[in-house]
Amino acid sequence: MKLTMQATKQGNLLLTGLATLIAGLLLTACKPGGGQAGRTAIIQNKGSDTMVNVAQAWAEEYKKVKPEVDVEVSGGGTGVGIAALIKGTIDIANASRDMKPEEIEQAKRNTGKEPKLTVAGYDALAIYVHKDNPLNEITLEQIAQIYAEGGTITKWSDLGVTIPGAANDTIVRVSRQSSSGTYEFLREHVLNKKDFKLGSRDMNGSKEVVELVGSTPTAIGYSGMGYATPAVKMLKVKKSAQEPAYEPTIANTLAKTYPIARALELYTLGEPEGAVKDYINWILSDAGQKVVEQAGFVPLPPERRTRPGS
Repeated sequence: MKLTMQATKQGNLLLTGLATLIAGLLLTACKPGGGQAGRTAIIQNKGSDTMVNVAQAWAEEYKKVKPEVDVEVSGGGTGVGIAALIKGTIDIANASRDMKPEEIEQAKRNTGKEPKLTVAGYDALAIYVHKDNPLNEITLEQIAQIYAEGGTITKWSDLGVTIPGAANDTIVRVSRQSSSGTYEFLREHVLNKKDFKLGSRDMNGSKEVVELVGSTPTAIGYSGMGYATPAVKMLKVKKSAQEPAYEPTIANTLAKTYPIARALELYTLGEPEGAVKDYINWILSDAGQKVVEQAGFVPLPPERRTRPGS
């Protein structure tokens, strides 16, 4: 009887230990950035809608190089990606603006790790109008007067422009939701931190901004240069009326003459390690930077590629 009870007890202990081992292995396999030899590593990547197309293209190309790595990409806006990073639920947050000091502190408090920035490319924030709009250039002050609270430009005639076939020349302002890094970037660098006027059409994604401008002859919008289509025109932008205007191009972005260029940013909690580090290093390689250019953005010159840990 004692032997039977002892055997049963040993069997139960064995089953408990086996269940714990299996649970641990499953947790490792499912953990963001996890993975062991022979197992699929899953990298969770979330954030900027400006970057979602290039991020998806990176993931697809990397799968050809590392079939054992799955990069799961989702958008939602820079603010959504940073919030997920602060909670420690993703590996990489895509951002089209810098993290705020309070966001960095919150991440450190929540996770014990300080966010680490890697610049993955550049974007010229383009100002879009309908392709038939006769306007070709605009100043930063004029953009602010269109979008900022208290701004005085409300009609195309205020800019000396007549829109062909338009019965009403009121400017239709196309914008982004407040969680967007692009929204924050324009507010910070063009509107001088003023609030946006009420009444704009706030879109969830960069692509949607350009689509609405392309179908609305009296509209103006802002979005990444990589979202240009034949239905829209990207305006030349100048710092002031006295200065030259520059197109949102690769050359002008790298030369820092286009006045509203910005970085495409990747944030991790601390220095990236393992599969995440390998992935970011690939993004900074010639192959990864080719994807940046194919997506319509500005690749990093070799001397500006700062790899994790370097």
